[in-house]
Amino acid sequence: MRLLHNRGFWRVTLGVMLIPLAFIAFWPSPVDQPVQGLLADILSFLHRQGIPRWFNYRFVEASANVGLFVPFGVVSALAFPRKRWWQLGAFGLFISCCIELGQFLFLHNRFASPVDLMTNASGAVIGSLIASVALKRLEAHRLSAADLQ
Repeated sequence: MRLLHNRGFWRVTLGVMLIPLAFIAFWPSPVDQPVQGLLADILSFLHRQGIPRWFNYRFVEASANVGLFVPFGVVSALAFPRKRWWQLGAFGLFISCCIELGQFLFLHNRFASPVDLMTNASGAVIGSLIASVALKRLEAHRLSAADLQ
């Protein structure tokens, strides 16, 4: 339980998490390029099985962007416990803006996208809310356990 409240540990973890995030963001070609054909085949198969057409490549890509930033939001909430969910979402948006600007300026095979800004920030918000709820429940459980003693 002490580790959950160790802000220094979580701040270092957040810094370390930015390294693979930067590799994904600034890889010269889209990271899904090697599997685009396979993904298209899988989606086509799923559509033939009755999965709705809105479950398409854009949906999968947007979901992946949200999912990529959920851990970022969780760790940000642990690193900065006094910040509110919307402040952590703004932090995720800032990091996403840096990524998209870098892609726009330096990577000709990558495309900056406002949708990526929104999905990345959404993932950070979701992650921070998950961490907030989990921490409150753990604290309530700890207090009720202390009351029983």
